[in-house]
Amino acid sequence: MTVSETDHERSHTTDETIVEVRNASVTFDMDRGQSRVLDDVDLDIKRNEVLSIVGESGSGKSMLASALLDAVVDPGLLTGEITYYPDDGAPVDVLDLDSNELQAFRWAEISMVFQGAMSSFNPVRKIRTHFVETLNAHDYDIEDGMRRTRGVLEDLYLDPDRVLDSYPHELSGGMKQRALIALSLVLEPEVLVMDEPTAALDLLMQRSIIGLLQEIKAQYDLTIVFITHDLPLVADIADRVGVLYAFEFVELGPTDEVLRAPSHPYTRLLLKSTPHLSSPIESMRPIEGSAPDPVSVPSGCSFHPRCPVGDERCETDAPGPYPVNGEHHVHCHYWEDAIDTIPMKTESQAGSADMIGMAETNASSRTSVDRSDTPVVSLDDVEIHFEKESGFFDIFSEPDVVKAVDGISLDVYENDVIVLVGESGCGKTTLGKSAVGLQEPTGGSVQYRGHDIWDVKANGSEAVTWAEIRRSLQIVHQDPGSALNPHRRIRQSLEEPLKRWNDDLDGNDRQQRLLSLLEHVGMTPPEDYIERYPHQLSGGEQQRVALIRAMLMNPEVILADEPVSALDVSLRVEMMDLMIELQDTFDTSYLFVSHDLSNARYIAEKTGGRIGVVYLGELVEIGPAERIIHDPQHPYTEALRWATPELDASEAKADEAPVRTIDVPDPTNPPTGCRYHTRCPEARDCCRTERPEEYHVSGELHEVTCFRALDDHDYWDSEPIATDGD
Repeated sequence: MTVSETDHERSHTTDETIVEVRNASVTFDMDRGQSRVLDDVDLDIKRNEVLSIVGESGSGKSMLASALLDAVVDPGLLTGEITYYPDDGAPVDVLDLDSNELQAFRWAEISMVFQGAMSSFNPVRKIRTHFVETLNAHDYDIEDGMRRTRGVLEDLYLDPDRVLDSYPHELSGGMKQRALIALSLVLEPEVLVMDEPTAALDLLMQRSIIGLLQEIKAQYDLTIVFITHDLPLVADIADRVGVLYAFEFVELGPTDEVLRAPSHPYTRLLLKSTPHLSSPIESMRPIEGSAPDPVSVPSGCSFHPRCPVGDERCETDAPGPYPVNGEHHVHCHYWEDAIDTIPMKTESQAGSADMIGMAETNASSRTSVDRSDTPVVSLDDVEIHFEKESGFFDIFSEPDVVKAVDGISLDVYENDVIVLVGESGCGKTTLGKSAVGLQEPTGGSVQYRGHDIWDVKANGSEAVTWAEIRRSLQIVHQDPGSALNPHRRIRQSLEEPLKRWNDDLDGNDRQQRLLSLLEHVGMTPPEDYIERYPHQLSGGEQQRVALIRAMLMNPEVILADEPVSALDVSLRVEMMDLMIELQDTFDTSYLFVSHDLSNARYIAEKTGGRIGVVYLGELVEIGPAERIIHDPQHPYTEALRWATPELDASEAKADEAPVRTIDVPDPTNPPTGCRYHTRCPEARDCCRTERPEEYHVSGELHEVTCFRALDDHDYWDSEPIATDGD
């Protein structure tokens, strides 16, 4: 159904706005009251713009995306007005469409790209089938539609034949995400709504997708609504950014203005809490307090319980949009005061050399005083090779072998911090598990205090037992929810290690120790939290419990496998600060796994630790955080640095990716010689056949496996191969 121009008075012309949202609210009736997960939102989406919607988990981002397509799931109730203005024809009242009209509208006019590409495809059907079914459902000519499909796939740098003839599991995460984008474009929509489309992707693939979106936006004349929790990501793509807090917009304006001169206290605090590469570590601070429960959102300004400039007026009087500058609006009574009260300490930054010197000075005292000379864990030429699972028809052929870890040596000292970074599948977690005795190597050795841990397990030892090794080497998983028993209260989960390793403590002593630790990590009142089940905790609270449980073993080394990747950006600094505090309390070492260079830099630089860069099973560079970030020596490290988004959109970066191809080679058939040479823009002939060794650069703690570190290597006389299609 359409609405006439007189039915919907507007202060702007149709060619300026493509989607208009007025008083949009989404509510769910719950046993404990009405949950309002979108609260009277007003929004104009302009034609041919990229509008980014940012906010923490649970702020209403995904609900807004569903509302734009009238796709809120039952029993949610969507009210308000959503009007779509096509390029030609009468305006469309989206909420008044019947089911058949809505089905046609959702793909042909406004299309959606969901966060989980794998869950968006039927795993037992080839990619081609998904395109054909979509075209059939909308009565499109199949032949013309598939011709368009092939063109879109090529525009997204995919091989149409390979992709269309593959099952979803046969494609990498980046390829699946690009295939999903192609599927969303096959019916030539005007608006593309993207809900966290890069959240599960590696840095290089994430950056590649952003670049592709900029290309297809221009090529297909698209309007894009880009939803993300990652603030630095929007600097490179968005024309405007809207910040959601507690299910309503608190700030909306041009991206450059919002990121450089934010006006709302929440936006300013959110930017200060976001780890990134260009600001001093000391300027990054977590936001105090927590977001409100959707059943009991505070009256007045919803942010006032956490706001450093709020007063009694904010508790009762909801702030309307105040104009800041042109199209920049903010919902805060005291936004001008906030600019002075919450200074942004990122406006004047030192150069790379100064940043290195400052970081080295800050880290030197902890490194020299706290870290021992004798390793706790030593990995010597460790290899971990897996046979890839074969299908029924492959029983007569040799199985493919994945060299997850291939000849890595690494020492972890007392009070040490090493952060392993790299793309998915490069071997980071496998290497970490071998270091803490959870994965037996197929070659090389892993020693704890000079004893081969797998020899101790098999044959025993008078000096150390396998039980002592297992207690001393612990792990904190990426998803704490799955690591905690859902049927056991927090008290029961935390008591178990105490009962096993501190049997001299009675029930009351255990209880008091647990209450003290819960309070220490900010879970107050602890008497309340200790009796809860895991599902009654937030993600950050679950991770705190997992950390406490690991620390109760008094471990010497903890493998922290992506411990903050599932948390909001505003919680990551807080969680990393807590991990550092617990390290100081328990004198433990961390082997930290991350795909995010900003997080790696924060925890490594703050502790005087090191960053190790892993690529296709090899450690290609390792060194102090300040050197890896500001003076990378390996081309792969440079590529990761380039791909890391920055808050400042004007941050100087090369327009072209410093890689020849985005997709990682097949790990069952890695390239010969230097494994990075097929993607390296600096590669030369000798890189094809000769495997580089570890070379020391700028200090004994900084090593790199690249011929370019040597001034007199044959590399410099070899012919470049970056343009020959190798």
